[in-house]
Amino acid sequence: MNGRGRVTTTNLRQLLRGLAVFEGELPRFDHTDTPPAPHELFTGWLLEVIRAGVSEPHAMTLSTAGAAGVPSARVLILKNADAAGWQFAAHARSPKGRELAERPHAALTFYWQPQARQIGVRGPVVAEPSERSAADFRARGAGARAEALLGRQSEPLASPAARDAAVEESLARLEREPDLAAPEWTLYTVRAEAVEFWQGDRDRRHTRLAYRREADGWRKELLWP
Repeated sequence: MNGRGRVTTTNLRQLLRGLAVFEGELPRFDHTDTPPAPHELFTGWLLEVIRAGVSEPHAMTLSTAGAAGVPSARVLILKNADAAGWQFAAHARSPKGRELAERPHAALTFYWQPQARQIGVRGPVVAEPSERSAADFRARGAGARAEALLGRQSEPLASPAARDAAVEESLARLEREPDLAAPEWTLYTVRAEAVEFWQGDRDRRHTRLAYRREADGWRKELLWP
């Protein structure tokens, strides 16, 4: 910062370069001892960070692009991961829902800072059947259901008071109709074609293991950091 406490481009660059990375005790990653399918390794890593008490380990960045190819990204919550793929849910009329309708491919990124571990998932996206989407909607908390039922995500908002009034009205509707599900609420599955596991190293000797789907199953290979 300068003499008046303002951050300039120059000293912000210096500040960022001075921040520590890869601190603490980092886990080892033996790439030779990994399962044949990426969702199995993902589950193992996820259970490790849950046991370690990492905050919100199921939070991930979802990246999409519409017909024009302009990318966008936001943080969502993972719903499940298995041999079929990685699942998340969204309103079909939201920006991400519209982009997925135009271009049904996505990338997911997980980053667990205490372990210096990163996972990237890429592949086509499919919408699950309506009954599964409805079940996911009903499993959400009341506030989350009330907001999703409005279907106004990313629209201009006149005031917080207008939002609060609309949510209260939506909550009242849910009390009257407890089994209600927003018809546009959609459970999506990323059917992974490539999954990369990245283990950071304090000396920058990072380990990158990539799984790539082939006709006869998954192929694994190391990548340069």
